[in-house]
Amino acid sequence: MGLLELFILAVGLSMDAFAVSVCKGLSTKKLKVKNYIIVGVWFGGFQALMPAIGYFLGTRFEKYITNIDHWIAFVLLLLIGGNMIREALSKEEETANDSFSFKTMIVLAVATSIDALAVGITFGLLPDVNIVAAVSFIGVITFILSALGLKIGNIFGLKYKSKAELAGGVILLLIGTKILLEHLGVIKF
Repeated sequence: MGLLELFILAVGLSMDAFAVSVCKGLSTKKLKVKNYIIVGVWFGGFQALMPAIGYFLGTRFEKYITNIDHWIAFVLLLLIGGNMIREALSKEEETANDSFSFKTMIVLAVATSIDALAVGITFGLLPDVNIVAAVSFIGVITFILSALGLKIGNIFGLKYKSKAELAGGVILLLIGTKILLEHLGVIKF
């Protein structure tokens, strides 16, 4: 997996955290530096931790699923991306919560990083993935975009939330399709 692919994947994965950060920014009247650090560390940390866990699960069971690994990667990314698109197009209103407490942030961090666990499993099935570099990159990108989302939410409100989720879903669908087409020999990158 090249640097550009990894960057695009990191941005796609971070869109849930970005969207939640936008909501946090919307509900917080006055932002402090510590608020940016809190959302960045929680979301970036969990977005890095979950693919690492998924990677070790994927490598552990790789020998049992080697012949169908590209299909598994495709289906996982298709499901995650499709769910993100569904949520983006949903008319359901989310309630804003201005709390940055441990209890609030851990729930949000886990909820926004479950898809990263599945991507980590995919990493374990792909050749030549430097997992340390990948999870570090994902964590840093998510940290930055979460802090940015907090500021955007504080300034603009919910205007960009669904667009961010939609973009993230489309990115994951495209990456999943690319993985499948490469393994089937239809395209080469």
